[in-house]
Amino acid sequence: MQKITPHLWFDKEAKEAADFYVSVFPDSKVTNVRRITDTPSGDCDIVSFEIMGMKFQSISAGPAFKINPSASFMVNFDPSSEPDARKKLDKIWNKLTPGGKVMMPIDEYLFSKRYGWIEDKYGVSWQLMLTNPDSEKRSRIIPSMMFTKDITGKAEEATDFYISVFKNTKRGTLARYPAGMDKELENMIMFTDFMLEGQWFAAMDSGRKHDFTFNEAISFMVSCEDQKEIDYYWDKLSAVPEAEQCGWLKDRYGFSWQIVPAIMTEMMTNSDEEKMARITQVFLKMKKFDIAKLKKAAEGK
Repeated sequence: MQKITPHLWFDKEAKEAADFYVSVFPDSKVTNVRRITDTPSGDCDIVSFEIMGMKFQSISAGPAFKINPSASFMVNFDPSSEPDARKKLDKIWNKLTPGGKVMMPIDEYLFSKRYGWIEDKYGVSWQLMLTNPDSEKRSRIIPSMMFTKDITGKAEEATDFYISVFKNTKRGTLARYPAGMDKELENMIMFTDFMLEGQWFAAMDSGRKHDFTFNEAISFMVSCEDQKEIDYYWDKLSAVPEAEQCGWLKDRYGFSWQIVPAIMTEMMTNSDEEKMARITQVFLKMKKFDIAKLKKAAEGK
């Protein structure tokens, strides 16, 4: 079971974008579309979908936050298990390119025979890469975090912190910028990947100066089985009290997480409109989710 789910915030395009990604990536599908009403952002579409085995969720909730490349998604193509891996990579690249922005041209690099970084027409960034078949196998899709601006140089510290908070964790690759490349980059992380709850993630310190950093447009949802687990992750991760709202929090590095009860997916998916409205009005008033109060709202109590 996937415990941590990437969440994408759109202005109005959540369903349109999900349909687009399902058309671009193989083995992908939209699994649920629902609408919550009377929120501060008006009526919001919430879309659940899967891309190549990874679950995503998105919301259309207005223009408050805009997706940027500080969080992206690496898509691995393994020639040892897919004889036509390069062909598949190029096909997806060509579908993502129209209306988008090339961050790194698709080409051969020292770390990959075929790699490219593209920001698609919805602002979501994808890193498509032929992987080394001799290395330890990784997930098809790996969420990646780029530490920029005032948190440049914090990638190692942050990933150590995440590894200490979550269960079923480990460090994978850790590569530093080479000596003599740039004095400002000495000892910083060029690339690392790490496992949280059995899922692979990646991180890097930016080698260039950027005018963007983490915001709420891309967050990670942590599905919790009970109130004790919600309390644990909330206490460990929340570092910005003013950012606490509706299960959302910001950690000490400015990254946003949603700490949500697993039962909420079922409550919101299988509910009639009246029931969903009751649940919505209750959770909109919460900071940290209270499972008992959500259950009472679902039951009409």
